[in-house]
Amino acid sequence: MNTESYLDSIRRGLRGAMESDERVYLIGEDLLDPYGGAFKVSKGLSTEFPKRVLTTPISESAITGLATGMAIRGLRPVVEIMFGDFLTLCTDQLVNSATKFPLMYRDKVRVPLVLRTPMGGGRGYGPTHSQSIEKMFLGVPGLTVVSPSLAHDPGTLLKRTILESERPVLWVEYKSLYPKQLLNGGDELRIWQVEGEDGYPLAVVENFSGSDPDVVVIAYGGASVPLFESMRRLIPEEIRVRGLLPSRLDTRTKTPWWFSEITGREPIIVAEHGTRGFTWGSEIAAELNLTFFGRLVAPVRRLADADNVVPAGRGLEREVLLNEEQLIKAIVESIT
Repeated sequence: MNTESYLDSIRRGLRGAMESDERVYLIGEDLLDPYGGAFKVSKGLSTEFPKRVLTTPISESAITGLATGMAIRGLRPVVEIMFGDFLTLCTDQLVNSATKFPLMYRDKVRVPLVLRTPMGGGRGYGPTHSQSIEKMFLGVPGLTVVSPSLAHDPGTLLKRTILESERPVLWVEYKSLYPKQLLNGGDELRIWQVEGEDGYPLAVVENFSGSDPDVVVIAYGGASVPLFESMRRLIPEEIRVRGLLPSRLDTRTKTPWWFSEITGREPIIVAEHGTRGFTWGSEIAAELNLTFFGRLVAPVRRLADADNVVPAGRGLEREVLLNEEQLIKAIVESIT
């Protein structure tokens, strides 16, 4: 049985990419050993690849601009931004430069840049180090946004992304996932992968077997933690839940390819971290209503974090962030 943690899987992906291609560089703040980055994802890599792990000054804009230039010149840089909250400082370089060049020059200019960042709360880090702001980047043309869950193989997916992507990728790693073991189907939950036309798989997770679900929950990234816990807790109640977890958040087409896994005959809940307005979840709900118009058994329900800052106190933080009690309540209400 695979006992690899989410963090170890990410590190494996980074190491594998650097071993496979000498054009892969890792750049960011405090990455060098013995520190190895704020969350130790990069620990050991500067010892193995001393010329290709570069520590930088504290300037997220400069780091992203440097990496964009490296990518244009033929390298494959991987940027580590210490906290997802600091993506606001990368926005000009990412939105107005890195993503524009391939589109302006019809992909004759390639920008194989992967920008990794830890996102979200659950660690008691307070209002400016706990936000989920990936929604700010979902509508940017030319930018791929990826956030694997515990039901994916993030390391293998990261390695492939680093080695094969020719346009910028924003790679979101939820901090709450780092210490947790990847879900491998060895407990009460069944899991399998559906490979998509975009190369980014959908993970399907069920707490039952041999029948149809009572409810479908769509989630990604860090929301997989409360989702899987709620699914386990509902097994004794014989409430059948199917979880659908895309790894890629943006879509190249209007209708996501993985909608083929949905019938519309069961109530649907979309759950995510981050404040509720103008999100991935709102776009998915809108597309579900268009795609299954007249066939949905109930309106699509949406769950998200509270519309507030994320407190540092752990008890208060839990009240703000999406949790399993909220999911269980919504699931039960949707079928009664």
